[in-house]
Amino acid sequence: MTATPPWMLSWSSSCGYHHTRPAKFRNDSRIPRTVTTPTGAPMNQVSRRARDLGVVVGPLPTGRHNAITDVPGIVVGHTTIDDGADLHTGVTAVVPSQLGPGRWTLPAAVYSGNGHGKLVGSTQVDEFGVLESPIVLTGTLSVFRAADALLGYLMDRRPGELSFNPLVGETNDGHLSDIRRRPITEEHVLAAITRASGGPPAEGCVGAGTGTTALGFKAGIGTSSRTVPAADRLATVGALVQSNFGGVLTALGVPLPADELIPDADRTEPPGNSCMIVVATDAPLDARQLGRLARRAVFAMGRVGASYSNASGDYAIAFSTAQPDQSPIPDGEINPVFAGVMDAVEEALLNSVFTAATTTGVGGHTSHAVPHRAVIRQLSAAGRLAARG
Repeated sequence: MTATPPWMLSWSSSCGYHHTRPAKFRNDSRIPRTVTTPTGAPMNQVSRRARDLGVVVGPLPTGRHNAITDVPGIVVGHTTIDDGADLHTGVTAVVPSQLGPGRWTLPAAVYSGNGHGKLVGSTQVDEFGVLESPIVLTGTLSVFRAADALLGYLMDRRPGELSFNPLVGETNDGHLSDIRRRPITEEHVLAAITRASGGPPAEGCVGAGTGTTALGFKAGIGTSSRTVPAADRLATVGALVQSNFGGVLTALGVPLPADELIPDADRTEPPGNSCMIVVATDAPLDARQLGRLARRAVFAMGRVGASYSNASGDYAIAFSTAQPDQSPIPDGEINPVFAGVMDAVEEALLNSVFTAATTTGVGGHTSHAVPHRAVIRQLSAAGRLAARG
């Protein structure tokens, strides 16, 4: 294997860095970044999640980290490729640690809101209702190399097996990254999987979200969680998203159009594109019920202003880590889980935008960060903000 240049490769379960800066690692999802105002003047804008801005989605409590990693056993890893010029891409892996000797499948479902995309392995998940691999996200033209790398990982773990179903999804980051170079290698994929960990995952311009754009602004990876009553116990529902879709950014019902928030910006925006949503829960649910969760995850995109365009590949994958001897929740008691999914996905989508940094990429295309002060101003005027810490 050809060695990867050091400026191209970094990983962290909780941090992501542009490689024009010295590599370093922190267990902190709130990384200060320098962005640029539409007029070109420097402006320091700290990467902030929705709740840091006073944007609180729904009444349900979050998990400890307000992240998919609040679901026991779920770890997340990123590999980020950013040369400061034409490459802005990477890999994000959601790894259920429950998959291993003695238990090689988890109940799962896939929902395609609009099938203009590549989700390798989805038909078998749909047919048999099980997940048997980590979930890997990357850029569109790198899906197939990522799937081959994930296949190798599965083969190494299960010698003697003759059939595997790696699950790999994508969004098209070709607006900011030279997608035809297909820079993702086996090394990148394995780094994201094997070095994944718990705690608060990095968000924004990291991993598979390094080169994405959504709702008129720079976007990336976002995550959130909720704790909900599930029959006779509390359960956790977590979501992680790779945002790269069109529409008008909407927070708490208030439209925040890019043309109004950054009216003088020299910005470009790709048409359509996609969104990948991963939902994990420790609530005992069967594959049919998880399909219902996956549908609601895609529905939640409408809350943040998604256009659901012709060219947008909008997919959700939902799986349960509950022990197999637990009986599924009765359908009549599943509504709190549905509410948790809708709120967690909505907040994860907002986090994916609010934590991203202005990026200029291939062809000089620029996607601008959401200006936090303008968001606060607009939502305060509408009376929608909660008190900020």
